[in-house]
This record gives sequence, C-alpha cells and structure tokens, in this order.
Amino acid sequence: MKINIYYGGRGIVGDSTLFVLSRMQKVLEELNVHVERINLYERKHNITSLPSTLNDADGIILATTVEWYGLGGYMTQFLDACWLYGNKKKISELYMCPVVISTTYGERQGVMTLQTAWDTLGGRSLAGMSAYVRDSVAFELNQEYVKVIERTAENFYRTISRKSVILPASSQEVKQMVTKEAPIDFTPQETEQLSRYASDDKYIQTQKEDLKELASHFKTLLKNDGMSEEEVMLNNFRKSFTPQNSFSAVYSMEVSGFDEPLLLNVKNSSLTAAFEKTNDPTVLCKVTKDKLENITSGKETFQHAFMSGDMQVKGDFRMLRMLDTVFPFG
Repeated sequence: MKINIYYGGRGIVGDSTLFVLSRMQKVLEELNVHVERINLYERKHNITSLPSTLNDADGIILATTVEWYGLGGYMTQFLDACWLYGNKKKISELYMCPVVISTTYGERQGVMTLQTAWDTLGGRSLAGMSAYVRDSVAFELNQEYVKVIERTAENFYRTISRKSVILPASSQEVKQMVTKEAPIDFTPQETEQLSRYASDDKYIQTQKEDLKELASHFKTLLKNDGMSEEEVMLNNFRKSFTPQNSFSAVYSMEVSGFDEPLLLNVKNSSLTAAFEKTNDPTVLCKVTKDKLENITSGKETFQHAFMSGDMQVKGDFRMLRMLDTVFPFG
C-alpha cells in the first residue's frame, strides 16, 4: 500500500500541521505502508506536474494550515492541476483524508473545501480531521490529542485496506455538468508528459513565439494574395528589372528576416532572382527587410541607403551604382 501526503503550508517552524503529519506518517509506516511526503512549497515551480504522482498511490492526505483565510495558494494550485491534468479514472479510485490546522479561524471550512474539491474531481473523500491550535507546544504535548491523530491515521488505513464504500456526494455531479465534451483518454505516461510541458515555462514561451510567428506568416499571406514575403520581394525585382547593354553582375543581399540571401544574377538582358547563397558575388550587401521594402516601394534608392549607412556594401562599388539603373523602383 502507498499513501501520498501533500502538504500545502509554508513549512515554517512551529506549524502544528507538520507535527500532525509526522505522527500520522509514523503510524502508517508501522502498518507497513509506504508513505511519500510532498511539500508543495518546495515544488511550487512544477506543481502542474504533480498530479502524475497520484498514479501509483492507493490513498492521499491533503494537509494545509489556515493562517489567515482559506487554504492558501499552493494547495489551490495543486487541486487546479488535478482538475486540468490529473488522471480522472485514477482519482476516482483514490481515498482522500483532509487535514486542516488553523491558527486563526476556518479549519472546518478548510476541511469542507478539500472534501468538496475532491468529490468534484470524482474521488472518495473521508471525514479527516481539523483543529484550532493557539499554542503549538501545548498541542503537541497533549497525549489525548496525539491519540486522536493516531486513530485518524489508523482509520484511514482500514478504509483503504477494506476498500470501504463511500456514499455518493452531490458535488460529484458538478464534474458531469461542467465536463460537457467527451474527455480525451490519456495513458498515465501521456498525462505526466503533458503536465510536465504545462509546467515548463521555457516550453510555453517557445510555443507562444511559434504561434506568434505563424500568425504573422498567415497575416502576410492574406495581405499578399497568398504569396509569401520572399515571393513578393522576388516579383518586385523581376517587374522592375531594366536590362542594360553589355552589363553583367551578381548581387547578393543579406536581408534580416530572411533565412537565405537574396541573389540577383544579371546577365545582359536576363535576370535570375532567387533566395540562395553564392560563393563569389560581384557585390555583397547587408540591409534590413524594412529598408529593402522601402527601396522596392520607391520611397528611396539603393544609393541613398548606402550613403545614409543603412546598407553595408562590400565588393565593386561601380556595380553598386548600377543597382538603381538596373532596378529603377518608383
């Protein structure tokens, strides 16, 4: 038998919830139960991957401390992750024992919240235990309290061992009402993998950037009648090409935003325009895509871009001056 303990408090010294869990864990281990303690505050950056740890458990203890109002963020995040990424079939077989200790007010409401949440997930919730602790030292030294804690652990063990039947709760119907679409059945391995992706900030950021790039790409296609930016650029040069007698040159333009250089191979009255590399261009230019679009739209010339420093050039500068003659945009 394996029981997981999920602690949603802050782990501060003097937290009586930790004392209760230690006593319960000791009793369970004496009954040959394998107990795994998971402190949510230590796993706060990958809480969304924790529902996968439910897959090999027979029962769980959800424990937290009410220091001000409600269960606290870590436990709420974990329950949200169980709803979004948990294996619902496995959860439906799990017994849950709530443990809530309050230093102010609201321990019973806390237990009720955990029970309702687990019922809504489709699991089997038990009565559990709650307590208000004003003096942690006096609480831990009270042997009658210790016996209550130990009996709670023993009863939890018996319930799981006997697979006791739990009467249905109305909150379980919420799961059926809000889950209108047919659920996608994932294996435990697939569920764990998906939850890991969801907790990986770098992966999520990469996906957002990819989606943004795709959106920009399709927006460009719509704007240009289904043509890519590369095709539009090549068409602009082909339409503007004005052959010169006995003139040949190879222009290679490294344009930011395009993967390959723009190659313009002029041979007398013929032009070959493509996005590809060449080993020995007559003129090598470096220019931004925005600046090149300004030139092809007739807003400025190649010579002006070079003189203003917006275009870097290497090679035969006499051939550079011919660019505006061979390609008179505007």
